[in-house]
Amino acid sequence: MIALLAAVALLQQAPALPAVITVRAGERTGSIPVVSTRLGAMVRGDEALSPLGAVLLRDSAERYRLVLGGVEIQLTPGLAFARVRGVTHPLGSPPAVLEGRLYLPLSLLTDLLPRVATGFLYDPALAEIRRFTPVAGARARDEGNGRVAAKAPPPASAPASQRPIASPSPARAARARRPVVVVDAGHGGRDRGMRGPLGSRRPVYEADITLSVARHLRDELRRRGAEVVMTRNADTLIALSDRGRIANRAGGELFISIHVNAANPRWRNPGGARGFETYFLSEAKTDDERRVADLENEARKYEVEAEAGDGDALSFILNDMKQNEFLRESSDLAETVQGALRRVHPGTDRGVKQAGFVVLVGAFMPSVLVEIGFGTNASEAAYMSGDSGQRQLASAIADAAMDYLERYATRRAGGASR
Repeated sequence: MIALLAAVALLQQAPALPAVITVRAGERTGSIPVVSTRLGAMVRGDEALSPLGAVLLRDSAERYRLVLGGVEIQLTPGLAFARVRGVTHPLGSPPAVLEGRLYLPLSLLTDLLPRVATGFLYDPALAEIRRFTPVAGARARDEGNGRVAAKAPPPASAPASQRPIASPSPARAARARRPVVVVDAGHGGRDRGMRGPLGSRRPVYEADITLSVARHLRDELRRRGAEVVMTRNADTLIALSDRGRIANRAGGELFISIHVNAANPRWRNPGGARGFETYFLSEAKTDDERRVADLENEARKYEVEAEAGDGDALSFILNDMKQNEFLRESSDLAETVQGALRRVHPGTDRGVKQAGFVVLVGAFMPSVLVEIGFGTNASEAAYMSGDSGQRQLASAIADAAMDYLERYATRRAGGASR
């Protein structure tokens, strides 16, 4: 009887389930409806994306990724756990696919998200998630549990010995936090990309090579202290325009797209073409640059809806002052990547080039597309398909990315101090 009365008392004290979760970002607000299911309080995944500024990726029938706030949260329907940065976190209830739609446990938004992602705070009294941009150096991440704690300044009356001598410089603050690098494995799913080598009875496909190299690159970058968000973790088709959106919503500081080149069959000796090259976004200057851009942009034919006006969009972005800053930085990043590959790649150095790649158009950050070799060439196909070659390429690109980020942080800090 006492146990029954205690249970009733607990139920009476439990807060009522909110009908909606409000998401506030400055002056803007959005709402996410809450539904009651047999598994508990949940929200529909697609209804949470826009208010949270998130992207939901389906890697397979059993694996999803929610990308936002500089992290990717890996989810499996039926399992009451989520993985973030290789750490497993419990959820109040498992995600579930109901009537063909993914539902997320409410606890993911109210409990897990504020702990693992940057810029989110939940107010249970108002049933409100607040999105904000943290000030560099004003907040510190406890790496042990993922919580973000504000650093309160000492009171004005504190003795001089207890006061900070100086606030950290912008460059030091930028280096202190983990940079977010978005790694994009080209093609995927129905879009197999390049097929090579020419005349081989045992072909290799670009989509497989790029995914394997991208995974090695992810591991190398993490070993060097970077956060990494993958646009795809499995053999799935991601629209070219969505890849830039994923990078933006993840808060990426660099975008690196991995691809494999293919020779023009009309060349005199197409099977002999070899080498590596790194591209940044700009108008193509040569026929070969246009050929490579057309080759990679051809992936749009696999998308359900291709966005119109790509040429106009490119012209608009190239004339945008903010994007122009990224174009200059992208050129520097491309030179850095090309230089690093030059030290390890057995093929020909084809240099830094520029072209209008759709995958780079939407990424508002320094961005490059790396053609790591010609899959139509037998020796280079073997090099890029082998684990040793893939690790060598990934390590070189990771070194280049971190070298570039160090310089980029210094330049940004210099601009902020003026």
